[in-house]
Amino acid sequence: MGLMKIDNVTYSYKSKYQTVNALDGVSYEFEPGKFYAVVGRSGSGKTTLLSLIAGLDLPKSGSVTFGDKETKKMNRDRLRLEHVSVIYQSLNLFPLLTAIENVMFPLEYHGMSRRKAKVLAIEKLESVGIDKTKHRRKPSMLSGGEQQRVAIARALAAKTEIILADEPTGNLDSENSANIVQLLKDLANSENVCVIVVTHDPEVSACADVVISLLDGKLVN
Repeated sequence: MGLMKIDNVTYSYKSKYQTVNALDGVSYEFEPGKFYAVVGRSGSGKTTLLSLIAGLDLPKSGSVTFGDKETKKMNRDRLRLEHVSVIYQSLNLFPLLTAIENVMFPLEYHGMSRRKAKVLAIEKLESVGIDKTKHRRKPSMLSGGEQQRVAIARALAAKTEIILADEPTGNLDSENSANIVQLLKDLANSENVCVIVVTHDPEVSACADVVISLLDGKLVN
């Protein structure tokens, strides 16, 4: 049974000179336990698709359904807090919080005790290669790649059914990129999480269980 269903979805926006059809009649059903790679050239609709799945926006027509309920009928802030974690390309780390505090924040927000949140945050930070010497550093004191790994650790710690990632290996070297991809794949396959990654990296898509290709807002596979 599908976890997130996209049914005949269209989405368009107007630029100064034209109307752009970012998605044009897209239908797909995402399942738990699979690692998906969404590929396509710039402007093909990849990031728009992620935004609709995350409930950051609503389709112009068609429907996006999580479980048995359309996202337009849900509290979409709660959808992201409880069911869908997003690893943004811009990372969206809190600049005044340390690395460990960034990972702990959503856990404590959900009511986890500070002690348990700290233990889990340490576990997830170390799983993505951020050792204890950097846990107390603020994002500005970390490299771009390290900041990206903190953002991934935060998403992993939330333990949501769906993890969305927009170019999650973009700032990483080949070794760390491979480690992160393997970690996301293991999370999908071993812990029954639906992982959906937008990527231009052929090495990432080669590791995916399913590759979804978009061209001019349409599915081509």
